[in-house]
Amino acid sequence: MDLEQYGIKMWSEEKIASFQEKLLAWYDKEKRDLPWRHSNNPYHIWVSEIMLQQTRVDTVIPYYHRFLETFPTIESLANAPEESLLKVWEGLGYYSRVRNMQKAAQQIMEEYGGEFPSTMEEIQTLKGIGPYTAGAIASIAFNLPEPAVDGNLMRVISRLFEIGLDIGNPSNRKVFQAVAEKIISKERPGDFNQALMDLGSDIESPVTPHPEDSPVKEFSAAYLNGTMHLYPVKIPKKKPVPMKWQAFVIQNEKGQYLLEKNTYADLLSGFWHFPLIRDYTPTGKQLSLLEEIAEEVEEYPNKNIPMEKQFESIYQMKVKKIEKIKGQVKHIFSHQKWEIELMKYKIDSDQIVEEINGRELRWIETEEFHKIPFSKVQMKLWEHVRTQEE
Repeated sequence: MDLEQYGIKMWSEEKIASFQEKLLAWYDKEKRDLPWRHSNNPYHIWVSEIMLQQTRVDTVIPYYHRFLETFPTIESLANAPEESLLKVWEGLGYYSRVRNMQKAAQQIMEEYGGEFPSTMEEIQTLKGIGPYTAGAIASIAFNLPEPAVDGNLMRVISRLFEIGLDIGNPSNRKVFQAVAEKIISKERPGDFNQALMDLGSDIESPVTPHPEDSPVKEFSAAYLNGTMHLYPVKIPKKKPVPMKWQAFVIQNEKGQYLLEKNTYADLLSGFWHFPLIRDYTPTGKQLSLLEEIAEEVEEYPNKNIPMEKQFESIYQMKVKKIEKIKGQVKHIFSHQKWEIELMKYKIDSDQIVEEINGRELRWIETEEFHKIPFSKVQMKLWEHVRTQEE
């Protein structure tokens, strides 16, 4: 790739060697002591890299240990029951990651005889493994000179060379990849990538960076030119769409709670939660707009149908309202912002519940909650209920 067309002037071989030397010397002295850095097992590195996507290091560490204790081998991961898989990942979010890991483990068992593939091309054939994760595994586990280009690395490189390309635009990734391929250490590629990870997560972090402490500040064009605040370029994403829900906190006469397994949507699929129904009732600005055009709009979704009636229609059971639980539970996904009202209900304990309209339901004792997978949303809902009852 001709990097000059993007305004990037590549360093000389001598400058690249000097950069590598200073960066690696700093890493040898200051590197973070992380459990996955005590192993070059590609399975362990793979688990850590998938967990670290969109999750803080201090959050990942206990999950990493628990995951490898539960699934110590690729084969055990490939054969894991879904509930065990989701339970060990519970609270990390982005659950498609662990589902893809299991599919990739099954690929490894079927196509590679249980041995983790050792080339960049083969690693990228595995489900859920993109160029960044493949580069991290290839460089750390197999010492291949492959960059691990993620947002962290792009932030550092954009400042080193004053690259004015939007790092949030996937089409620009190839430019940062090309630069990284030029400057990566051929002798210690894994340490080089991890050194840039440490540099980007601390000294050149997105929040409160302190570039004056960088071991390679003399190589950073943005630092030398006083333009650190201009890089990286990142155009803000669209705000998540607000959505209202009502959670039905239902107990029978035995004190058991009614929980539903999400089997009908990609979001939170496979997890158990209180029954949830979308509340389309408009509020605020939406309500004002509807009132202005009231003559033209006969009705809007669920305008005159109480939530209890909607529940009874969907779940084919009668409920008795007890009280509204004070406060709301809020949860933000990458594309949706949920606001959840909670209402307590009672129900006839003699009513048998297994499956209604394709929905898998179960009465569960609170003492059994730890055995089934809850999403973060349900964990927040249960914590809210529990604290209200204390």
